[in-house]
Amino acid sequence: MVKERARILVVGGGYVGMYTALRLQRKLKRELDRAEAEITLVTPDPYMTYQPFLPEAAAGSISPRHVVVPLRRVLDRCRILVGEVTAIDHAKRTASVTTLATEEEHTGGEQLSYDELVLAPGSIARTLPIPGLADHGIGFKTVEEAIGLRNHVIEQMDIASSTRDPAIRDAALTFVFVGGGYAGVEALGELEDMARYTARYYHNVRPEDMKWILVEATGRILPEVGEEMGRYTVSELRRRNIDVRLNTRLESCVDRVVVLSDGNRFPTRTVVWTAGVKPSPLLAATDLPLTERGRLKCTAQLTVEGVTHAWAAGDAAAVPDVTADEPGKETAPNAQHAVRQAKVLGDNIVHALRGEPLETYAHAYVGSVASLGLHKGVAQVYGRKLKGYPAWFMHRVYHLSRVPTFNRKARVLAEWTLSGLFKREIVSLGSLEHPRAEFELAAGGKPPHDPVNDPKGSS
Repeated sequence: MVKERARILVVGGGYVGMYTALRLQRKLKRELDRAEAEITLVTPDPYMTYQPFLPEAAAGSISPRHVVVPLRRVLDRCRILVGEVTAIDHAKRTASVTTLATEEEHTGGEQLSYDELVLAPGSIARTLPIPGLADHGIGFKTVEEAIGLRNHVIEQMDIASSTRDPAIRDAALTFVFVGGGYAGVEALGELEDMARYTARYYHNVRPEDMKWILVEATGRILPEVGEEMGRYTVSELRRRNIDVRLNTRLESCVDRVVVLSDGNRFPTRTVVWTAGVKPSPLLAATDLPLTERGRLKCTAQLTVEGVTHAWAAGDAAAVPDVTADEPGKETAPNAQHAVRQAKVLGDNIVHALRGEPLETYAHAYVGSVASLGLHKGVAQVYGRKLKGYPAWFMHRVYHLSRVPTFNRKARVLAEWTLSGLFKREIVSLGSLEHPRAEFELAAGGKPPHDPVNDPKGSS
């Protein structure tokens, strides 16, 4: 039994937000039925995105709707508010929230009161003040960006196939990815594989006509899988004629011309930015303690350091790694830790409400897996190194086991099975990004965007 009625506010609907709320509604089932507890989750989107599947969604191996989990279905005992928390005054236990309704009402938002706060707003892309990046760069953190990038790549092949201008053709078939972490390498590997397959249906576009360039500022890629597997990944990508440039930085992409720190210049219509993430800017609008990198200072029990009734985990939290040999080390901001932290976080909130001792989060990193395209991958798990088909198969098995809900597991497995029996889809649905364009033209209006200045270069 909880000591008193508890209003729990969960900020963010990602890994930590969804799994924490799911844990809470299971542990507090009787309290929720008796109205002794209330769980409110505020999230910009009414779904949780399983980000490890974004590269496969971009390649067409998985349907976009199966990469996301609808929060209202999973969290049926929670109150879901689609909106954004703009500021938090923890001293007063209030959060400022804007929703679609408050925007329509022009009320400037509303104040939510709470007793327990779970901060899990996640992270955003870490960009640099590089000339032209804001105008021409494409991100890769959301399902919308993944599908938009797929449509964009196929559209560039359409442009190259139909133009007689060699400069336009060369720029359309040059694809630059900045960042050698998971997102960049997996997105590049899957999309190159997809484009290579798609080229067989074009009479004048061959795989060797396309230039795929990976730019990484450090001397290695995929540091999570170890140095040896990182070197193998570089050699595997180069064997596929992918230009991997280590110790190289993007200095400019003005006028769709990529300029690198090694002096090379590439006209291109595609610049994909995956060079790291940073904590959500919401954290700076709170009165909670932050680290030098802008993350919340947390304890090993996932409480915010120095304050009561505040909890955090995931990308936004600097959680001590009690399993590390060196003191002061923090857990890595990845999905492996986030899902496990959410479980402990949910349990600890219940313990706190019932006056019980808290648990300590302790999880030793078991390793990493990465896909490099169909039937290709690298992995380092429990010290064992795998590459090629075994690593790719382990990548699929691991993430299939981790994607939430049996419904999503069954749908993803069915799609993988069907994709093994039938040919790949090579359709670009670019009109999804501007669904009213044709009707507005028919009604005598203007196109909703200027194709010449479209940052994605979409036709």
